Amino acid sequence: MSKANLLERRSVVSALLAGRKDAIVVGGLGASTYDIAAAGDHDRNFYLWGAMGGAVMIGLGVALAQPKLPVVVITGDGEMLMGIGSLATVGLQKPENFTIIVLDNEVYGETGGQASHTAGTADLVGMAKACGIADARSLSTMAEIEAFAASMQDVSSGPRFASIKIDSANLERVLASRDGSYIVTRIRGALGFGPI
Repeated sequence: MSKANLLERRSVVSALLAGRKDAIVVGGLGASTYDIAAAGDHDRNFYLWGAMGGAVMIGLGVALAQPKLPVVVITGDGEMLMGIGSLATVGLQKPENFTIIVLDNEVYGETGGQASHTAGTADLVGMAKACGIADARSLSTMAEIEAFAASMQDVSSGPRFASIKIDSANLERVLASRDGSYIVTRIRGALGFGPI
């Protein structure tokens, strides 16, 4: 896909989450968290702001703890590159209810827009496959994204990995709450647990 034809990030995330039902959604560092909030705040959103490289491992822990619920991580290419070893653990554990989505704008957006390794030779889909995630793919059209969104509800055929090339627009930050205690208490309540 040419740089002129890249998908708009907020449209992509809105399409992915349109039919989310009871899915737990973990947002990665920065822009992906804002994109999730912009698609609509939800009691089962778990927002991260400064846990660079940690979204996939947090999502994996939730997926293993809640095997009957779909768990989706939406993160960026910079964070995925930092936490690339997490793919090996996902490939080993093989949680069937787990989906990882990388919004790849080929830049480190949180630190000034420097080109990330995916702008060069790094192939995240190839890395996911090499780590044992058989269902790893690139998505490049809204039709593919909408079809993939339906598969995220399946809790018996994961893990899944998708890389989506998006534009690098610097959009307004949208976030329902930055209070970590509130976010944790809210998601625990949504899952039927009391406060900690």
